[in-house]
Amino acid sequence: MSGASSRLLSGLLRLCGRPGGMDKAVVRAVPSEAKLSISLTLSGSQRQLQRDQTEALGRALARISASATKTKKRKEPPAPGPPVRLFYRGQPVNEAATNAEAWQDGAELLVGNLLYRVERNPPMCHELDLPRHVMAGFPVCPRLRLEFADAEHSLFTWYKQQPQAAEEAGDSPGSPGRQQWVEACHERVFTPAVGDIGLRLKLRCTPGDGQRLGESRELEVDGPVEAGAGACTFDERHLYTQRLTEEPVIRTVSYNLLADVYAQTEHARTVLFPYCAPYALELEYRHCLIRKELSGYRADLLCLQEVDRTVFSDSLAPALEAFGLDGLFRLKDKQHEGLSTFYRRSRFRLCSQHDILLGEALTADPLHQEMLQRLSCYPAAKEKMLQRSSALQVSVFESTTDPSRKICVANTHLYFHPKGGNIRLLQIAVALSHVRHVAYELYPGIPVIFCGDFNSTPSTGMYSFVRDGTISENHEDWTSNGEEEQCNMSLGHPLKLKSACGEPAYTNYVGGFHGCLDYIFIDSDSLDVEQVIPMPSHEEVTSHQALPSVSHPSDHIALICDLRWK
Repeated sequence: MSGASSRLLSGLLRLCGRPGGMDKAVVRAVPSEAKLSISLTLSGSQRQLQRDQTEALGRALARISASATKTKKRKEPPAPGPPVRLFYRGQPVNEAATNAEAWQDGAELLVGNLLYRVERNPPMCHELDLPRHVMAGFPVCPRLRLEFADAEHSLFTWYKQQPQAAEEAGDSPGSPGRQQWVEACHERVFTPAVGDIGLRLKLRCTPGDGQRLGESRELEVDGPVEAGAGACTFDERHLYTQRLTEEPVIRTVSYNLLADVYAQTEHARTVLFPYCAPYALELEYRHCLIRKELSGYRADLLCLQEVDRTVFSDSLAPALEAFGLDGLFRLKDKQHEGLSTFYRRSRFRLCSQHDILLGEALTADPLHQEMLQRLSCYPAAKEKMLQRSSALQVSVFESTTDPSRKICVANTHLYFHPKGGNIRLLQIAVALSHVRHVAYELYPGIPVIFCGDFNSTPSTGMYSFVRDGTISENHEDWTSNGEEEQCNMSLGHPLKLKSACGEPAYTNYVGGFHGCLDYIFIDSDSLDVEQVIPMPSHEEVTSHQALPSVSHPSDHIALICDLRWK
């Protein structure tokens, strides 16, 4: 460095009160991307330059110099740019170095007599989103998109409007006019109280990575806190799940959420659920209830069906991640909804995933070749089976405290049609064969938990096949849709499974039907049932005629049980 440059840099550093008084030059450089970006304020306006990471630093500095003299008057000839230098630890950076090497965190960029502190890949909050409606007593969880940061090391500050200040200013509590705010909470998730009804909420998120904090981002909820839904069907159930479980107990939940793609149709409002208040079928309302219900169960394993693809990414995954759960998603074939399995990250690590589409696996996987050959004798049933979009989600987890303890968790949603017993038998046969392959061959000897909406009551062939391990070719379900679609065959499987929650009177309760369709099947050789969380009372379920309702977000009821390793 020349003596003049050294003296100028030293003088500017003293003047700026290093480092707090300097402007910032934010550099975003991701190794997998070809370009890096340099963001800084030049000549009173924010500039962002995209440069090749392999480019020589000197060319980038020249571009910054040119940008510093840009003028809106195009006819004027460009003025010569100010000298631009990059320093690191008081020494000039070699201008032959690549941009990827040169732009280090903590470097100083000198543009004329202006000094910038370089922040390379600082924690950033690119997106902060809050629901449009919040209700007293229901948790509010922001949707975040962080980069170079994680929620665990970020700071969250919730504010609520100070009602007294609002009244003194002549505003109603919900007015967006003159507002004063008071801190209400420093957690990622905030649950407004009854006393907050009518007040507005605001959240400030400061992204962090454990060592640095980035620029804060603020967002206000669109409307004031609303009154809650009153007593819900799951409130009493939460009394049994107030504490997290500990090894060797595993709390497991299976729940069909009722996909929004099915709830938000004219057919749903007028034919399927005409008894349900229209606002209670809306996504925002139902998911207020769902977030509270699922978080209150404090599950270790959570298997969900009818999960909309966008709901998983925009609502469920962010909310449950805040409650300690990580999620996996499997879309049905050519559908907008599918399956999701969540696991408590303090208890489990994901080892592997083995998801399949049941129809596709039947034709493509040699594992099912014999069954496919037998089914080829029944072309109508085969065609119906291959047309179905049903999926099977299979995940293998290991205990975070004892990696030798692994478990296979399966999740499915079988064909729904009342006369589709024969198709459900074929689907479950493929599913059990695949689960056996994972639990007996890929991970020999690990226990199985098989959750789902099986669309089968305890009197059906599907249920007895899972429980007993065999189904005869003469079972009546093989002709459930008439002689033309029959497909008589005997089947078997070696898994020893039982229904952990028994056979409830119903897990699905709608206007024209109620029955037990959902199960948590467990490996009876390896797992015991510690407790089954009681179902809601019949009075609670029917308080608004049927499900869904203003107090229950789905047409199904969650199954919850605590399992214990033997």
